[in-house]
Amino acid sequence: MAKKLMKGCEAIGEAAIQAGCRLFFGYPITPQNEIPEYMSARLPQVGGMFVQAESEVSASNMLYGAAGAGCRCFTSSSSPGISLMQEGISYIAGAELPVVFVNIMRGGPGLGGILPSQSDYFQATKGGGHGDFRCLVLAPSTVQEAADLVQLAFDLADKYRNPVYVLGDGLIGQMMEPVEFKRTVNPEELPEKEWATTGAKGRKPNIINSLYLDPEDLEKHNWKLKKKYEEMEKNEKRWEEFNLEGNRDILFVAYGTVARIAKTAIEDLKSKGINAGLFRPITLYPFPGEELVKAATKCKKILVSELSTGQMLEDVKYHLGKEREVAFYGRVGGMVMTPEELVDEAVKLLK
Repeated sequence: MAKKLMKGCEAIGEAAIQAGCRLFFGYPITPQNEIPEYMSARLPQVGGMFVQAESEVSASNMLYGAAGAGCRCFTSSSSPGISLMQEGISYIAGAELPVVFVNIMRGGPGLGGILPSQSDYFQATKGGGHGDFRCLVLAPSTVQEAADLVQLAFDLADKYRNPVYVLGDGLIGQMMEPVEFKRTVNPEELPEKEWATTGAKGRKPNIINSLYLDPEDLEKHNWKLKKKYEEMEKNEKRWEEFNLEGNRDILFVAYGTVARIAKTAIEDLKSKGINAGLFRPITLYPFPGEELVKAATKCKKILVSELSTGQMLEDVKYHLGKEREVAFYGRVGGMVMTPEELVDEAVKLLK
């Protein structure tokens, strides 16, 4: 398929369709409204169905039902909307159902504003809802990568029978870039989900449930889930290293949109005789901590930058330990740092 100039939100929607998704349940909220708008027009063209639920709470429970029946399904929302889905996401994780959630983050807390932010990092990577559960979290930095990671998210959701987040922000959702959809999945050719509730003719009925009244059964279920999360941590870490050949004066650690800004800052720093590199987590959970530690050994200084007051910063500090000093530069409330700001912070840090 040839490249096509698309807005990020529209590319995300088309990527879901190309991944074999035929069901969308959601509710509008800025700045991701172009995803449900796109899906409402596009899904009927491929024999799918779009449902605008009466709320995000309803949408999350519709996803539970559709995923339990073995269908590839997904939703998109933005920060407060994802908060409303948290109970449902916990139920989906507890019932081991594959669902893809796209969060195009906006500023908060509370109603906040509609401009880009990365302040849902804790919500996505540390559970968000109740109980012992984890979601895989993928963080794109380009529109092309957003499309690629959405398609990957459906495969990972099925592989682990677990919810998967694709975590973008308002910039990723609204910018336009050339996109190529690298594969097309026919939903009828997907492997059969033997655990799904597709009728019980000729077999014992399947039960989709997260309720275990016997505490010993519930404990056993929780340890089973924990083992699955350990498999994710072992097999699914993804990251990018940029300009990290040899020793460096400074290491930027950033994800998503901010990583793009850091790359420009790195090029600008060359004119000042400063060698800088970037470590970009692509999976925020599982976080590529060991790989970060290896990258950091090549660098004199470390600067974490994100569109929050320092949420990923806590994971970076955890992995690097107290022996490494970590500097931070963030913007919040919908404000976005410029490459010049990161250059200034790097110069100050090296004085």
